[in-house]
Amino acid sequence: MEGGAATTRSSGGAQAPMDRRLMAAAKSGDATSMIDLAHDDPGVLLGTTPQGNTCLHISSMHGHQGFCNEALRLNQSLLTAVNADGETPLLTAVTRGHASLASFLLGRCRDQQLSEAILAQDKHRYNALHHAIRSGHRELALELIAAEPALSRAVNKYNESPMFIAVMRNYEEVFERLLGIPDSGHGGACACNALLAAVRNGNSVIAKKIIETRPRLATEEDMDANTPMRMAVLWDQIDVLRVLLEHDCSLGYEVSTRGNALLTSAAFRGNVGVARELLNHCPDAPSWDPNDDWTCLHEAVSEGHENFVEFILRAPQLQKIVNVRNRKGDTALHIAVQKCNPKIVSALLLHQDIDVTVVNNIGNPATWQLSAVSDHAKTLNWNEVSMLMLKADPEGAACTYNLKNVVKATVAKASRKDVRSLTQTYTSNTSLVAILIATITFAAAFTLPGGYSSDAGSEGVPIMSRKLAFQAFLISDTLAMCSSLAVAFICILARWEDLEFLLYYRSFTKKLMWFAYVATTTAFATGLYTVLAPRLLWLAIAICILPILLPTLTKLLGEWPVLKLKFRLGRTFNSDLLDMV
Repeated sequence: MEGGAATTRSSGGAQAPMDRRLMAAAKSGDATSMIDLAHDDPGVLLGTTPQGNTCLHISSMHGHQGFCNEALRLNQSLLTAVNADGETPLLTAVTRGHASLASFLLGRCRDQQLSEAILAQDKHRYNALHHAIRSGHRELALELIAAEPALSRAVNKYNESPMFIAVMRNYEEVFERLLGIPDSGHGGACACNALLAAVRNGNSVIAKKIIETRPRLATEEDMDANTPMRMAVLWDQIDVLRVLLEHDCSLGYEVSTRGNALLTSAAFRGNVGVARELLNHCPDAPSWDPNDDWTCLHEAVSEGHENFVEFILRAPQLQKIVNVRNRKGDTALHIAVQKCNPKIVSALLLHQDIDVTVVNNIGNPATWQLSAVSDHAKTLNWNEVSMLMLKADPEGAACTYNLKNVVKATVAKASRKDVRSLTQTYTSNTSLVAILIATITFAAAFTLPGGYSSDAGSEGVPIMSRKLAFQAFLISDTLAMCSSLAVAFICILARWEDLEFLLYYRSFTKKLMWFAYVATTTAFATGLYTVLAPRLLWLAIAICILPILLPTLTKLLGEWPVLKLKFRLGRTFNSDLLDMV
């Protein structure tokens, strides 16, 4: 043929290459050209591309229903042709999103009773129903199920059944049709099943139908040993959990192959709602893991879920686990203290049955768990927890004080490792500010507001020396100069090799610098007031008050957490560790 490749069959039964003119006609949907080529050589329609696609495949990719109809009128065998990806023309049309064309090809396959063409799976073992559901063609999916129910049994290479995909997409009508087929598949990827997919979506309607029809799915585990019940707990799907428990309340007593109770899983996520629903149906549901006596209270405390801890402490069914020890002998209070969570510690200590004297397997009470987190010793949480424990167990005061001494020594030892470098950085910045303040305040002492008197008998005396505001200026300026010079002098001393001095001096210099700052702003404000008061009284008062309030307000805001803690704890407050660098 002119301009075309040979169309005769090659040896060994392989198809001949597709004529280029036929390929162009299939791509554009030119049925007339295709008919003309087939009239000259009927075998031309069987030619394939290097990917094994026939003209029917190519036309299906582009959705040309008219071309497909004419090609099948000339050669029905094209319906069963399979390309290199294992696709029939029906699969090709579905995967390219041409639902109407796929419906047409499905009808032709049914007319020819070509079940194998309908049931064909591609190289990933997807069939037409898999692709129709995943691509959102629900009407086509229903048509496929009606035409060939056996499609529902197939799973792809990821072990996904059509039912699993339909439930994942929340296609209830498709799901119901598949569920009505007794031997339809229900498996999914990673050993999941259709019920687990319903739990994931929180679809209680689908979950109810599955549990009523195939109840055994509720106890099947996925690859992580999680059942649909456990995933309902972890994903906080209260409605689905209720459906499962109403069908079979014994599901609430599940303990996984790894020894995890459902309440422990709820505590892991802090899902109070599912825990409450579980206890409503199963008042005596397991609350700890039998392997290591790790309770749901241990889990909630460990994960820092305050609401769940409070729920457990209020639940009558769970009162017995308040003082339960795990395999290491730690109670929930031990865990809370080690986590340095003052809110949870306070909640536990307020419980009427709590026993603060319980020791673990190595003889340590809960307070001594703070020694394991000595790196947090300079935080507010650590100090608040230690003070709460001291208040809760006054008889153990000696133990608490010993702990603080031990931790203080540990912190001091750790601080010595980098005290030189930290001090050098801090000293360079602080000394610069201190010298600047000292220079300004020293100069201000010789350039007094209002100037000096030149009257006979009082030469050189400050004109405003008798005013109270002027006297306040002199006092505050002197204090600012002296304190800033003191800070500068301490910064010079910081070059000593005395580690104890380096360890503690910064706390003192911080306070002294704040005092110098307040004194400086006070001197500035009173100096302005001295000059402006006679003329602009309100402006002078504003200029006077604001600079004084600013440093004070700054310090209050910076120390507000400490002040709040001190107010809350009262006499038990101790800032020894907070004052350390």
